[in-house]
Amino acid sequence: MDQILNKVGSYWLGQTANREINSVGDDFDSASTSIQGGASWLVNKIKGKMQKSLPELLKEYNMAVGIFPRDATHYEFNEQTGKLTVYIPSICEVGYRDSSVLRFSTTVTGYLEKGKLADIEGMKTKVMIWVKVTCISAADNGKLHFTAGMKKTRRRDAYEILRDGFSVDKF
Repeated sequence: MDQILNKVGSYWLGQTANREINSVGDDFDSASTSIQGGASWLVNKIKGKMQKSLPELLKEYNMAVGIFPRDATHYEFNEQTGKLTVYIPSICEVGYRDSSVLRFSTTVTGYLEKGKLADIEGMKTKVMIWVKVTCISAADNGKLHFTAGMKKTRRRDAYEILRDGFSVDKF
């Protein structure tokens, strides 16, 4: 009986230690990403090349400025490839004027072009259940088309105002 309890205890202790070590590794990765982003910002500032605010960038590409939560101020954008990476301090949900809700992971990526954010990772919307948003495109008639398994059209003006996100436990 003692041998069995020893093995079970050792197994449990090993599993707990592995989870803690993985958690520390994730923390290092997160810190590394933050440091890297801060270093890029500092180099650009020294060069005299200041990054636009996220709402300004979205407006320049004909997208609604309030798609992302207000506290999503740090981003990386590669103008050659169009890859946009937005960093959000914590997983959150944002409710919009048209009663729609978007849920954001701490990192949202996609490819930004005029009137379209495609290949999105890290964003979901509620359509009875949480569904991954893969594309948002702006139409000339004042609408936004959200592709989340199926195309859902919403009024653009509901997304023109920056809103606060509310923290949630999981993405």
